[in-house]
Amino acid sequence: MYGKVFTGALFAGFAAGLIAAALQLYFVQPVLLHAELYEGGDLIHFGSESTVPAHQDVGGIDLMRDGLSVLFTVLVYTGYAFIMVGAMALASERGHSVDARRGILWGLGGFVAVHFAPAFSLPPELPGVAAADVVARQIWWFGTVAASAIAVALIAFGRNWAAWGAAVVLLLAPHVIGAPQPEVFTGPVPPELGGEFAGRALGVGLAAWVTLGCFAGFFWQRETQGAPQPA
Repeated sequence: MYGKVFTGALFAGFAAGLIAAALQLYFVQPVLLHAELYEGGDLIHFGSESTVPAHQDVGGIDLMRDGLSVLFTVLVYTGYAFIMVGAMALASERGHSVDARRGILWGLGGFVAVHFAPAFSLPPELPGVAAADVVARQIWWFGTVAASAIAVALIAFGRNWAAWGAAVVLLLAPHVIGAPQPEVFTGPVPPELGGEFAGRALGVGLAAWVTLGCFAGFFWQRETQGAPQPA
């Protein structure tokens, strides 16, 4: 059975990763390439004098870069799938049902823990924007993801107010402590572009995690309980 569950997690992560990669290439990468023009000095942003090309006119197809991006995204979401399926196994052992519909909720929880909660204080950043030390940001990000994941689990599976109260504390603590911030907010990239990038990155993350949860729940039910019967 565990071999089949392993295979299901692999398929779920691969499918979600491909969908995430496709969405990133279409929605996120044009904004990223646009920002790189400002970072390299090809475009200069200064008040109303900025030259702003349309996203679809920025850059072209780079097979090496795009291929590596797709590969990395697939590997990342496959790793997320194994973590999610492991958590599903623990939940199933404690009597909680897992299927595609409930998997969507698992995906939403994963999105909150990995993307939304950290982005509240440390949103996705474009190249060329002001940023704090990368090591400090990584430490804060990992701590926030861990705290948020535990909080989501407590909200979902907690049975009393003590568990839910602890979840609230865990969700708030990283942001009360505060994410590392640059000393001066400055950079060559227009802030409007940064806002668009953050919004699109979070939107792609939401779609990918919901897909991942749905697929993981579907394969879990199929491999552990048999194919779902029509209603």
